[in-house]
Amino acid sequence: MSNATKSAIPSTIPSYLNADNLGPWGNYLQQVDRVVPYLGNLAKWSDTLRRPKRILVVDVPIHLDNGEIAHFEGYRVQHNTSRGPGKGGVRFHQDVTLSEVMALSAWMSIKNAAVNVPFGGAKGGIRVNPKLLSNGELERMTRRYTSEIGIIIGPTKDIPAPDVNTNEQIMAWMMDTYSMNEGSTATGVVTGKPIDLGGSKGRRDATGRGVFTVGNEAAKRIGLDIHGARIAVQGFGNVGGVAGRLFAEAGAKVVAVQDHGGTVYQASGLDVPALLKHVAATGSVAGFANAEILADHLFWEVDCDILIPAALESQITIANASKIKAKMVIEGANGPTTPDADDILQERGVLVLPDVIANAGGVTVSYFEWVQDFSSFFWDEAEINMRLVKIMTDALAGIWDVATEHNVSLRTATFIVACKRILHARELRGLYP
Repeated sequence: MSNATKSAIPSTIPSYLNADNLGPWGNYLQQVDRVVPYLGNLAKWSDTLRRPKRILVVDVPIHLDNGEIAHFEGYRVQHNTSRGPGKGGVRFHQDVTLSEVMALSAWMSIKNAAVNVPFGGAKGGIRVNPKLLSNGELERMTRRYTSEIGIIIGPTKDIPAPDVNTNEQIMAWMMDTYSMNEGSTATGVVTGKPIDLGGSKGRRDATGRGVFTVGNEAAKRIGLDIHGARIAVQGFGNVGGVAGRLFAEAGAKVVAVQDHGGTVYQASGLDVPALLKHVAATGSVAGFANAEILADHLFWEVDCDILIPAALESQITIANASKIKAKMVIEGANGPTTPDADDILQERGVLVLPDVIANAGGVTVSYFEWVQDFSSFFWDEAEINMRLVKIMTDALAGIWDVATEHNVSLRTATFIVACKRILHARELRGLYP
């Protein structure tokens, strides 16, 4: 390639981001860079992975209960749709940024390809603290946001789902808004809906069940007995709470739990059912009886066998990675470990089950929900769970083989598997026009 040709090729860093501080998107780009040497002839398509297909930034104005008008910034990013329609959640959080949503959409591309469901990657969000809104304000914001992004979503284009601070009710409002604008009921436009509106049984527990499934399979492979294993969980909602419950039911001891309210610890094992009831009633682990209160920074130093970060991204960093005592980290959250911290854990021999496979249970059952909506034929929960376990077990086995073959981490192996599938689809489809 001539120097003139090289200079004509634009940078892979989008002009609308700060090149000196790319945030979560920068973490994702580092992960892509690490996998390119393993892509063979498909490497020529690798910039496809570094550039989101479509980014929509929208203004979301609503009437507040006091009569004032408030404006919120919303996003919907479609990273890649070579393998199928975009798929990914919507989060309502005061710290949402475009970099974060871009990275989350890209990780959805990897995640969907890793478990081989026919979706691309997408993600959405609104920069808002939903706890400061009334239920009416929350509904109006959700509906306005849905109308604004309605030009790019749809059952065969891009299918949102719940994420941080969104739930079945939010999805019901989104589905209804889209359907009213289209003039016909479109249950398949979102997943994670109430069962009475076309939702799937097993969806609520799916991500946590997936975390448990891959964790249990990996434990067998490294000779770690789950019965009696000590577990520490960050985040105790639909992901961490479900995973903690399933590990406890399998005989493990959940010794520490941290959420936004604080950290509770019990060396002999916390009463998980009681803790789940407490969190459901109060919204946090704070104030839970029969537990020791730990300073939040000490959570990362808890003596445990398995650590499950199931809250937000960038929780395990170079500041705490060297203090972690766990033999295995199962990433229930998206992007909880920075690349530098990932290297430290690998050097120390800590097995990391990356988010792009460990928390793929949610999108797998979302795929089941989408299929059921199209056919109007619904499966029972036992069948849902059976299909979920098989898909995730098979996916982990294939990724483990790739990791062994190339002597790389499970994260790199997952990216190798997923990126090859995405780029092979891109190559087969070609460029149009």
